[in-house]
Amino acid sequence: MSFDSDKYSEDKDPYEWCLRQSKRLKAIDPQMNIQMRNHKLLTQLPGELEHAVKCRCNQNCTLYDIANTLQDIGKRTNICKFSLYKSSSFKEKQPLRVEFQDKHRERVEEVVKKKNTCHNCGSKDRYANNCPKEKKKVYAIEKVP
Repeated sequence: MSFDSDKYSEDKDPYEWCLRQSKRLKAIDPQMNIQMRNHKLLTQLPGELEHAVKCRCNQNCTLYDIANTLQDIGKRTNICKFSLYKSSSFKEKQPLRVEFQDKHRERVEEVVKKKNTCHNCGSKDRYANNCPKEKKKVYAIEKVP
């Protein structure tokens, strides 16, 4: 069905797209109410754009209101642009901050190489929960001889 295949994108005029989709919906079901028409139109939008339009328009708004909202959001934000970049050429680009990733990898290796010690006796081959010596008391005051 042509209604399902015609998704909204940034390069399309919002007024023409809304009118074209509305005519298709009327051809499918002439008795469709406004809320159902608006719901079906909004499902043809990318996820973040759909959410933004739903937040700005109520359920009984006209096609003109939806088209105005789409145009306004398109001018003010770049929500549509992000959905268009999901092609294979976008994924093939190299990361911009290679130095940061290398530093992070070195830091993780240092943490792994670091040996933990027992806090009770200072031994490097076990943790404090496995120490056979008596645990230190936190608030104990040592007597001076």
